[in-house]
Amino acid sequence: MDVTSTYKFARISARKARDVAREIQGLPVSVALDLLNFTPRKGAELFGKTMKAALADAENNFELAVDGLYVKSAVVGEGPTFKRFKARARGSAASIRKRTSHITVVLSDEVVGESAAPAKNVSREKAAAKPAREEKKATPAKESAPKSSARVDEKLGMVYDSAPSEFDDLKEINGVGPKLEEKLNSIGIYRFEQIAEWTEENVKEFDELLSFKGRIERDEWIEKAKQLHKEKHG
Repeated sequence: MDVTSTYKFARISARKARDVAREIQGLPVSVALDLLNFTPRKGAELFGKTMKAALADAENNFELAVDGLYVKSAVVGEGPTFKRFKARARGSAASIRKRTSHITVVLSDEVVGESAAPAKNVSREKAAAKPAREEKKATPAKESAPKSSARVDEKLGMVYDSAPSEFDDLKEINGVGPKLEEKLNSIGIYRFEQIAEWTEENVKEFDELLSFKGRIERDEWIEKAKQLHKEKHG
């Protein structure tokens, strides 16, 4: 059953009152009243009076249980506007509009099921669950990737279909920074061993493919990769 209460000609603009109406829409009466009591806005005070009137009507006239009621709808309509004027310079006048609004609150005890829950509560639950999913996605792909065997590409030399379980820090090679390391990882280069086995044809291919502009030979990547691979793996 629905119980309606209306506060007419409330001395507040409809735009300001609607901010409060959106907050209590779909909430249980007890939660809505607590929210209004601790909201320092004029609209919250006016909505509190309107809701208490509806509660008294539901309890005394319709004999409904107050605990089972929830805010079915909270609507704010525009009322008449009082026009006033204020004296300004050189005998002119500035208009002042004192707006009013009609506040309507509908309480209901109908059990609609899960659909009666407010949409904003659902969005909050999703927002709370979202960070947990983001943490899983934040794990670097090359660290969580399963083990995979290397494959030999005639054009690009030995590359990996996906990141191996053990990979090297390619930034230890002179001239390789974070951006260049990302480029190398994007084509399956993760270990010193792969760079150490590059041929002249591979070097030309990578220069054209990744726009290294002769940096491989200038910084002696292959010699440095051989040295690092020997130090690490013997």
